[in-house]
Amino acid sequence: MRVYELAKELGLDSKEFLKKLKEMNFPLKSHLSIIDEETAQIIKDEFRELKEREISKNVVEVEFPLTIKDFAVKLGKKPSEIIQLFLKRGKFFNINQTIDRDLAINLAYELGFTLKEKVSLEEELLEKEILDESRVKPRAPIVTLMGHIDHGKTSLLDFIRKSKLTEKEAGGITQHIGAYQVEVPRGKITFIDTPGHETFTSMRARGANLTDIVVLVVDATEGVKPQTEEAISHARAASVPIVVAINKIDKPQAQPEIVKQQLSKLGLIPEDWGGQTIMVEVSAKTGQGIDDLLEMILLEAELLELKADYERPALGVVLEAKLSKGLGSVASVIVQQGVLRVGDIVVCGTQWGKVRLLRDDRARTLKEAYPSSPVELVGLGGLVSAGEKFLVVPGEKEALSIVEGRKQKEEIKATPQHVTLENIYEKIKKEELKEFRVIIKADTYGTLEAIEEMLKKIEVPSLEVKILHKSIGIINLSDVVLADASDALVLGFKVEIEPQAFKKAQEKNVQIKTYQIIYELISDIKAALEGMLEPKIERILVGRARVKKVFKLSKAGVIAGCIVEKGKIVRNLPCRVLRAQEVIFEGKVSSLKRFKDDVREVLEGFECGIGVGFNEVREEDIIEVFQEEVKTRRIQL
Repeated sequence: MRVYELAKELGLDSKEFLKKLKEMNFPLKSHLSIIDEETAQIIKDEFRELKEREISKNVVEVEFPLTIKDFAVKLGKKPSEIIQLFLKRGKFFNINQTIDRDLAINLAYELGFTLKEKVSLEEELLEKEILDESRVKPRAPIVTLMGHIDHGKTSLLDFIRKSKLTEKEAGGITQHIGAYQVEVPRGKITFIDTPGHETFTSMRARGANLTDIVVLVVDATEGVKPQTEEAISHARAASVPIVVAINKIDKPQAQPEIVKQQLSKLGLIPEDWGGQTIMVEVSAKTGQGIDDLLEMILLEAELLELKADYERPALGVVLEAKLSKGLGSVASVIVQQGVLRVGDIVVCGTQWGKVRLLRDDRARTLKEAYPSSPVELVGLGGLVSAGEKFLVVPGEKEALSIVEGRKQKEEIKATPQHVTLENIYEKIKKEELKEFRVIIKADTYGTLEAIEEMLKKIEVPSLEVKILHKSIGIINLSDVVLADASDALVLGFKVEIEPQAFKKAQEKNVQIKTYQIIYELISDIKAALEGMLEPKIERILVGRARVKKVFKLSKAGVIAGCIVEKGKIVRNLPCRVLRAQEVIFEGKVSSLKRFKDDVREVLEGFECGIGVGFNEVREEDIIEVFQEEVKTRRIQL
């Protein structure tokens, strides 16, 4: 390779390149000077490091979305110049169009700049909940009750609330804010009064990971039901610890031991059976075991070491919101971090406002609300959605800036693309997806187990096939909600899709695949995942030669005089040098000669001169030449 060829490869002017080489002590006289491969590689590495150092100095801070005009201004270039550079890459932009983040970063890098995305105030406040570890204090656990319909969730919540308040307070409660807090000798507990696990998971899909502990309510007379299993799957997908309340223990037909057996089969093994799941026998009617349940919740909370930064700007989550005559927008919220005060400027979704009024779950007016407290917040400019996060900002200017930024992002934001059999390969490459999550619904337990066993046998490097939920019966709304929150695929075998679930799946871009033949289901999964497998490179021996003599030539470097013992030696193929059966060098056949002539190949039994770019080759070394074949790896079941 000549100097001017290397300069062209590096995108540099040959004269400037030659000047730089002399400064770097490479003794090359002109742009026609020849550079050997080893030296060329060293020069390339040096120039890449030099470019990296230069780029690291030219850091430009930008905010996305970014227009072509703003991008050009930031880099000190003319917009027309930037548009032309994109045209060469087959990208057509006008001066006011927004530019994709990755495109901007790549082009800036080529122009010698590093784009650094400016951290907004919103990101700064939301990214880290605890801003200062020295200010943390313990906070009350936030608990959600889940379980099958009619197993007593609401009755249990009502009994706990009434039993922990005075007669006057209990009789006077008319308002409902979606949560309440009780105090027992050991501490406080906040209960979220949600209708079921679908609401719990819908909030999680919006990024509102509010619950610390799930209390799974199971009827001691009926045992585990389909919705019980669904609730367990939803809680596990959210990585929330489960405490079991075996309810209706006062009834003569109650069978708590059978309930424990059923739960054990689902992986919830009671502590008194050597497991790790706390199970408490309770009665929402008589109050039996309620104090024990509260005690166990606080014990579980201690193990979680729940803490909050009490001095940071407050943030939390909306449970529900309504428009009230006279008050305007009223949002029921739970404070997660910081202390929310009357007079604070709050941003929530695309609404903002000053906190005019705070009321707790007993309708008492407050001046401030601490972490884990449920309160009614009055003061936002409009209605907000359940699951939306709120945060306190320094002033009105910052609130307006955040809201405007969010509105802009909503305009250009596309519906999220969940994992599908067609896009899983790209998602793995781009997002480093470590789990392929699936929800399975089948017509019988037998087929359900067969599908599960086959899926478990699929082995893909660095990927886990995780079954989030499995059960028999129709694909319902709960399945789609869980898939949406967990970025999962719904697989159905000989089952129908509930109309409401079908509509939700289309709305949220959740893929549902139904099958009538198990082989087709597994075949589709295999086909999707095989696209992700790294191709296997197989080496096929082409020829072997033994070194008989070593020649050191001034221009060509070291040439090995060889006899071809097997097959043939072919120029430009990969090769390796072995000494005492150990590989000491790998490269490629850079030159091949028969006497003084350059040749393409030399057959078995003939002598030749081989150059591999290795200066330490010795007599009796073996040179093996091989071809590399890329083979698609198959999943074995």
